[in-house]
This record gives sequence, C-alpha cells and structure tokens, in this order.
Amino acid sequence: MDGAAAETLFERIIAGEIPADVVHQDEATFAFRDINPQARVHVLVVPRKRYRNVAELAAADPGLLADLLRSCRTVAGLEGIEETGYRVVFNTDADAGQTVFHVHAHVLGGEQLGLFGSPAQ
Repeated sequence: MDGAAAETLFERIIAGEIPADVVHQDEATFAFRDINPQARVHVLVVPRKRYRNVAELAAADPGLLADLLRSCRTVAGLEGIEETGYRVVFNTDADAGQTVFHVHAHVLGGEQLGLFGSPAQ
C-alpha cells in the first residue's frame, strides 16, 4: 500500500475526525452503523489498517481478515442477530459497488433479506 495515498473516509472516522455511531472496536477493527442502511441492522466493520479490498487483505494479512470476521460475529451478537441470521458482504472494486477503497464488511440482518445480484429483468 502506498503510504502517500490520501486518507480514506473510514480512516477519518476511525481517527474521530468524522462522527459515527460506533457499535464495536478493538485493537484491530472498528465497527459503526452505515449512514445509508440497506437492512434494519447494517453495520460496517473495517480493519484499522487500510487495505484496498478483501482480496488484498486476504493475500497480505490472513490473520487480520480472521480478526475482521470475528468482529463481524461480535457485532451480530451485540445487535441481537447472531441466532436469527445475518449476512456478511464484501464488495470488491467498482463493478461490485465498492465506493470507499478501504476494505469493509457489511453486517446485515434483523429482517428477512432478499436475494443477491441484479434485479430480474
């Protein structure tokens, strides 16, 4: 990763420069509510260390990826959806809908979720 790259929105949230509704944090990860929720529960879980996407994170630091997924489970428990079910989604690059290029997991639940992919045409 290029250390000279501009800070991402998520790095500014982690640093406290931009307010967020924090759900969970630990040494490796930071979780906060999505400002445009797609489900009753929609929390973003990000590693404190920036990687562009989940593929880059998996290749560079599988232990941090495991930490990130453990935090997703913690968030599901805190939000009361661990038993009823939840979805963890990673969007990888622009065609998948990634808009902030700092890997983040979407933890979604609290209601019956729809199907994946493009709407039927």
